[in-house]
Amino acid sequence: MPLLIHHSDSISDVKLRIQTICHGIRITRQKLVFSGRELARYAKDYGVTGDSVLHLVLKKLYDPLLVTVITTSGQVFYFHVDLRKNVGYLKKRISKEGNKGFPDVDDQEIFFRGEKLDDNRVLGGICKDGNSVIHLLLKKTVKEAIVEDAGKDFLLEPLLLNPAVKLPQVIEDMIDRTVDGLKKGNPPVRTAEGTGGTYLMQDSSGLSYVSVFKPMDEEPMAVNNPQQLPLSSDGQGLKRGTRVGEGAIREVAAYLLDHPKSGSKSQVMGFAGVPPTAMVRSFHKVYNNPKGVDSCSTKDAKVGSLQMFMKNDGSCEDIGPGAFPVEQVHKISVFDIRMANADRHAGNILTGKGEDGRTVLIPIDHGYCLPENFEDCTFEWLYWPQAKVPFSEDTLNYINSLDAEQDIALLQLNGWDVPEAVARTLRISTMLLKKGVERNLTPYQIGSMMCRETVNKDSAIEEIVREAHNSVLPASSEATFLEAVSMAMERRLDELIK
Repeated sequence: MPLLIHHSDSISDVKLRIQTICHGIRITRQKLVFSGRELARYAKDYGVTGDSVLHLVLKKLYDPLLVTVITTSGQVFYFHVDLRKNVGYLKKRISKEGNKGFPDVDDQEIFFRGEKLDDNRVLGGICKDGNSVIHLLLKKTVKEAIVEDAGKDFLLEPLLLNPAVKLPQVIEDMIDRTVDGLKKGNPPVRTAEGTGGTYLMQDSSGLSYVSVFKPMDEEPMAVNNPQQLPLSSDGQGLKRGTRVGEGAIREVAAYLLDHPKSGSKSQVMGFAGVPPTAMVRSFHKVYNNPKGVDSCSTKDAKVGSLQMFMKNDGSCEDIGPGAFPVEQVHKISVFDIRMANADRHAGNILTGKGEDGRTVLIPIDHGYCLPENFEDCTFEWLYWPQAKVPFSEDTLNYINSLDAEQDIALLQLNGWDVPEAVARTLRISTMLLKKGVERNLTPYQIGSMMCRETVNKDSAIEEIVREAHNSVLPASSEATFLEAVSMAMERRLDELIK
């Protein structure tokens, strides 16, 4: 579709124009991608010219709702349903598909995320997290729930890059439960969210999700990406400083480096609450296979990350940030600063309830952590009021316990030959976090030093790195360079608190 874009137009202006021309494509549904990058500010900042081709990625509509029904035998059917209809109406729609083997209304039990749904439940109310596609599981009566052995049709196994490392028990249990679900014939369910291939893995009952699988070859801009994003021409990922196909490694690294305040990683969640994550090999015909469903086999197994599915009430996009506990926002901020996260937004922070009934924030989607540079660091929590509250003593003690060298050694022990540029990022971001809290800076003050105000204006941390680079000889050691970074950083921080 040809579209006139002025040099001074903001991306919001462009999206508004698309909304006006294409009725129904609201701004909130749009993502614009150019040269492999998601556009966020002004068209001129990205080199958009008169002959440029922009790719429009759309989030699905909320109304009518597309309901995915999965039977216990693995069949998948789709229904377009009005948001205002209830579960009882959906059951009647299912019964009309009698020629496809669906049971009568009285024999149906509908489940969503493990919860049995009452007939009077309104479908729009079930969709709390804003998804336009919800996954409902259909449970047949016992006499009809005959499941064939599907062992030869799937593969899922841990991929240990260092055989000397033993998987935590929580990871082993997650993999075992995922395999049990596949053995029962419960197929992976591809989600409509995100820019890569993401599959929800079911348990043996087919009533709950156990884990989330993200294959490397289906990442954004990768060769088998199901969202049809353009291939990367130079191997660079959707965020600068990352590489296509390395998202799974970073997902695992995020879990490994989310240390608990105390106790074993096998028994206790990390400080930030990153879900347990492991590298696996997996095959299923549901995955986006280039050979097609009938031609692929277990020899075509994909490598990717497998992350525990966390029960949740939706994402932070659905709730005003004022409702979030300060310590929950702070744990996310500590993690993101340390990992130089290039993709933290409200949509990849889930909300849930702890044992005490208080709101808990769950960070997910860490494929753009630990980039090779700081160009695309993005922290949405900078704009939340909790970010301007000082860290608690408990959080300060945790920050002071962090050690970048031990973290790098841990990643290497687990089989990741950490690139020098990535190791440098981790060292510098950890240094900034620790020096910042020494001066009683808030998450907002520290985080603002890592994020650009505009696309073309370097962040404070980038300026510090450049200053250090210019002050040392070309053949200087990494230790000499980091010492120069430390000195430049301290000068900048001291100026900030004057």
